[in-house]
Amino acid sequence: MEDRKKDHIDLAFSSQVKATEADSRFFYEPLMGSHTRGKLEPFTFLGKTMRLPIWVSSMTGGTALARTINTNLAHACNEFGMGMGLGSCRKLLENEEHIADFDMRDIIGNDLPFYANIGIAQLEQMLENSSYQRLLDLVNRLRADGLIIHVNPVQEWLQPEGDLLHHPPFSIIEEFLSLAKIKVIVKEVGQGMGPESLRKIMWLPIEALEFAAFGGTNFARVELTRSEPVQQELFEPLSLIGHSAEEMLNVVNGMVQQNQPLKCKQLIISGGVKSFLDGFYFLSRSKMPAIYGQASGFLKYAQGDYDQLKAYVEGQAKGLLFAKSFLKVRE
Repeated sequence: MEDRKKDHIDLAFSSQVKATEADSRFFYEPLMGSHTRGKLEPFTFLGKTMRLPIWVSSMTGGTALARTINTNLAHACNEFGMGMGLGSCRKLLENEEHIADFDMRDIIGNDLPFYANIGIAQLEQMLENSSYQRLLDLVNRLRADGLIIHVNPVQEWLQPEGDLLHHPPFSIIEEFLSLAKIKVIVKEVGQGMGPESLRKIMWLPIEALEFAAFGGTNFARVELTRSEPVQQELFEPLSLIGHSAEEMLNVVNGMVQQNQPLKCKQLIISGGVKSFLDGFYFLSRSKMPAIYGQASGFLKYAQGDYDQLKAYVEGQAKGLLFAKSFLKVRE
């Protein structure tokens, strides 16, 4: 007993914090909640019932570990009631040899959202040569609910082997929607979107917009590390261009408050969402139905033993429940 008390004293001295370190996004209301009464209610998103407001954001488009990672993630989605977006399915259009790395419907189940993924440059090429039916066939082959179109002009431009766009992504997406009767999610890949792009895309009849905002994995910087030193020096400032999830949410909330007749009515808030507290903050502030997405957080725990990934997701669920019981977002 004495040793334990001494440990507490030692820990008290080593655990000092400054008042300025407090998370100013929340009011903490310790008298107003309970550890046991609250629960996370099932809800409808993307036309299906989810139990946890978390989206497994697209990753692992072509790595050797893709099957292990996707399998673990699909099991977690099934167990906890989350939705999942695949990484780029581009290589399956070239060769279906690795389709088992992406074919996760039997694992995730039929009752949860599961989306395939293609890049905007590849979509433009398929529209130009009228081969987009191959993409629709692949979505059916994967038994996916729809297609994520990732928009990445900075990444493509910086890639030595990148595909350059001949038309604005908005017009490409608009044309595809007019031709294909398929559910579509649009996302960026780590730089986010400015207000004009947000206004344009929210007026299109897409299922959801995923922010993929500035503040998470920066694919512009990833590509720069693969470039020659002169190119890295020249274009490093470009990797710092972008918009945070907070900034993007403020724009979308403003559109909702103005009662604009938006055709996109759901958000996946991702990009710099490091913890359940970030997720809880954004979901509490969103004025339209929303979940939050993570990629690198899941990737860290999905490469090996499933139990590690399970513990990570369980921790987020518990954290969200605590936040719901004891925290209020400051207006």
